[in-house]
Amino acid sequence: MYPFRRLALLLAAAVLLGPGPDGAAQGVYIPYNTSAGVVKGKLNVHVVPHTHDDVGWLKTVDQYYVGSNNSIQAACVQNVLDSLVPALLKDENRKFIYVEQAFFQRWWRQQSNSTKDTVKGLVSSGRLEFINGGMCMHDEATVHYIDMIDQTTLGHRFIKEEFGQIPRIGWQIDPFGHSAVQAYLLGAQVGFDALYFSRIDYQDREVRKGTKKLEVVWRSSKTFGSSADIFSGIFPINYEPPPGEFYFEVDDKSPVVQDDPLLFDYNVEQRVNDFVAAALVQANITRTNHIMFTMGTDFKYQYAESWFRQMDKLIHYVNKVKDGSAARQLEFFKGRSNSGVTTDSLADALALAQHHDAVTGTEKQHVANDYAKRLSIGYHKAEELVSSSLACLSESGSKSLCSSETKNFGQCPLVNITYCPHSEMNFSQGRSLVVLVYNSLGWKREDVLRIPVMSDSVVVHDSEGRLIESQLVPIANSSLNIRDKYTKAYLGTSPASKPKFWLAFPASVPPLGFNTYFVSSGKRSESISSTSTLYSHGNKSSNCQVGQGRLKLQYNAAGALSVYSDSKTRVEANFEQKYKYYIGDDGSGGDPQNSGAYIFRPKDTVPIKTSGQVPLTILRGPILDEVHQRINSWIYQITRVYKGKDYVETEFIIGPIPVDDGNGKELATEIVTNMATNRTFYTDSSGRDFIKRVRDYRSDWKLEVHQPVAGNYYPVNLGIYMEDGGKELSILVDRSVGGSSIKDGQIELMLHRRLVDDDGRGVAEALDEPVCVDDKCEGLVIQGKYYMKFDPRGEGARWRRTFGQEIYSPLLLAFSEQDGGDWVSSHVPKFSAMDPTYSLPDNVALITLQELEDASVLLRLAHLYEAGEHKDLSALASVDLGRVFRDRKIGKIIETNLSANQERAAMEKKRLKWKVEGPLPDQNVVRGGPVDPSKLTVQLGPMEIRTFIISFNHR
Repeated sequence: MYPFRRLALLLAAAVLLGPGPDGAAQGVYIPYNTSAGVVKGKLNVHVVPHTHDDVGWLKTVDQYYVGSNNSIQAACVQNVLDSLVPALLKDENRKFIYVEQAFFQRWWRQQSNSTKDTVKGLVSSGRLEFINGGMCMHDEATVHYIDMIDQTTLGHRFIKEEFGQIPRIGWQIDPFGHSAVQAYLLGAQVGFDALYFSRIDYQDREVRKGTKKLEVVWRSSKTFGSSADIFSGIFPINYEPPPGEFYFEVDDKSPVVQDDPLLFDYNVEQRVNDFVAAALVQANITRTNHIMFTMGTDFKYQYAESWFRQMDKLIHYVNKVKDGSAARQLEFFKGRSNSGVTTDSLADALALAQHHDAVTGTEKQHVANDYAKRLSIGYHKAEELVSSSLACLSESGSKSLCSSETKNFGQCPLVNITYCPHSEMNFSQGRSLVVLVYNSLGWKREDVLRIPVMSDSVVVHDSEGRLIESQLVPIANSSLNIRDKYTKAYLGTSPASKPKFWLAFPASVPPLGFNTYFVSSGKRSESISSTSTLYSHGNKSSNCQVGQGRLKLQYNAAGALSVYSDSKTRVEANFEQKYKYYIGDDGSGGDPQNSGAYIFRPKDTVPIKTSGQVPLTILRGPILDEVHQRINSWIYQITRVYKGKDYVETEFIIGPIPVDDGNGKELATEIVTNMATNRTFYTDSSGRDFIKRVRDYRSDWKLEVHQPVAGNYYPVNLGIYMEDGGKELSILVDRSVGGSSIKDGQIELMLHRRLVDDDGRGVAEALDEPVCVDDKCEGLVIQGKYYMKFDPRGEGARWRRTFGQEIYSPLLLAFSEQDGGDWVSSHVPKFSAMDPTYSLPDNVALITLQELEDASVLLRLAHLYEAGEHKDLSALASVDLGRVFRDRKIGKIIETNLSANQERAAMEKKRLKWKVEGPLPDQNVVRGGPVDPSKLTVQLGPMEIRTFIISFNHR
């Protein structure tokens, strides 16, 4: 079959099994015959030498590379790559695949030109092949699709620029489960011919082995249908060598092939029989006469010759015997400078953070600290670039005039915990705070900003000098406590003073541009500015209602949420919101498996009950209402309803979770309604498609339910929703969490975990992240938000897609100071890179705008809706690039594949077309047509992402 012929060419030398004459070993030099090709009618074993190199797990990425800290794990990737080159050169039939570009690029930078030339020869001849090709083997559960694209692009472009090669195989062998988005977007649309992986549900694996369905054509997109099919191979056990002891690192215990009859322990026949037996076992669960042996595992081939020597012998004797986001945009506007600060450091750190042992939290604590350090360094370098870019744009409004900026802009990365030194300034003597608000999306944004301030005598003006409405909201003690603790933990010093209020005011920001607001001292007018009015509901027996606009929430006499009503959509829903925790299993009962970093294994469920009423502190004002609740000693909650918004915002501060009773706890919040949801709910796949989930059910096999809670939990990166005959309930999140619907009409989100036992999966640490201040260490306190909305059935998609994109791409706030003078007369107060009368369609997002090293520009546009998801917005959309880049003339535009390492037309020609079982489905895939250079209009069909490299002419 053609696909497997291609497979043999892509991977490694084949071992051919079949009848043939015996061959005796000689006590002399043996020229091993390692040549092989596909033989019809025989079992063809494709031996794939590989190493799986985690870019951080038990050691940090740099410790793994140089081989330090070996008391934790003896692993040195530098040794792997150093020894690999001479081992491959010894025999032209030896081949090797390599994945993690974060390691390879470290090694490549240190090589001589001679070594680089040698490696380029190995790559061009196919003896060393890059597969997957990203900076890391990213996770598929807790990552967003844009971050997956970015880290893959970073690796693919390096491979193309250095070697002229394009990876053709997806190799996701270690992530903890697999997503539809990986298959169709990061597989088929990158140009991969196949996708291989290892980790699936153990019940699913056993069914597939019994029915010979470990090899499938995965049709993972209901929008793209067969046009995004990809061949997918699932390993029968794992990504290690087959059973029978075939590990050949110098310190491994597997018996080597001893073929010198003059020495003791001659074992050629035994080792060949072991190999053949393993092949026959795997052949019995495989559809065809082609099987793969993955010869390698974590951090192997540190002395590559020890592996290749044994594989050479096995091939020889078996055949003989058997015959056989925002900073990048600003960098673009100002102009990239290779000699100055760039976003490269942040891009590298973000790429590493997508690794399946990074973003998931399945690494040792010191490795998590290393990831955080890299992100911090990258952020601060990007912060410098943002500052200079915004100063340039605000002073000139034109890239061509950017020379010497006179103003510095600062940011407040800890504003979420109420710390912003720029806004906590003294406004006396004519000083004012300049707040520049940047919008990285292609549509106009209307939002409410909140910054901490010291004084209650402040007012806000917009860029045209108009006094605008604002509201002062007293800062809760719980917020100030987390501010004090974590600024000391992060910065090493405590702030000298504490802000008293959040200053809230509305902001309107043009697409791909900024607007400027000014905060200064002034007498507050009741009609324009006000301080929130404080109410206490602790001792009342009546219901209480909050909300100044269309959306209103009702609390019952016990202080619990009870009714949601929207006067515009006429949706009214009864609901409750409450907390509970799962006690993590400690392995002492009938199930020996602990709950830990890898495994969610609840033993009991404990509802968090309050004694009587939950006292409410209600803050009312013209812009928003807040309801503050102390749920217990370690849970504090603030619920916000904005006058101009149609959703509920819930902020939570949780921790430290107490474990002095010896029990690890996994805290969840749940929304309980009377909706009849028939066991069905929907969760996003890597922030892209929404996947239908049915409780206690799998479409591919009859599920045996052993874990009724954990077995129904799914990753939530964007949101989760459920529906009945009349309405939908959607919840969007600001970070990756776990979520489920354990009962009909209920949605729950896992917000925080603290466990006391390791789960035995390699990390050897309990999931108990300490925060230490002044030599006192406590469990982690987290602060976050989720957003809730009820809609008439069929109408929730617009909010999920639009607001979901705004959560992922928040407004960027930058601060400067004005000491007298007139800012507007010397600066550009409002800017948009786009035509002022134009914005992107409601169903399209600009997800990448990045200047490359050669001054060309990488542009990605994404259609946000699936086919049939919305009656109006699941339609073909058009983007006018001439109006997007109003001040630049496009000289050349080339459409590429998703990772921008080949032209799209070339990729489409090479894509394999698969014959599949069963009747052909109805196909009505809508895609945009080619871009006419004279019109520069880009069309996008539902779920389509189009990638372009653009060169501009100077105007």
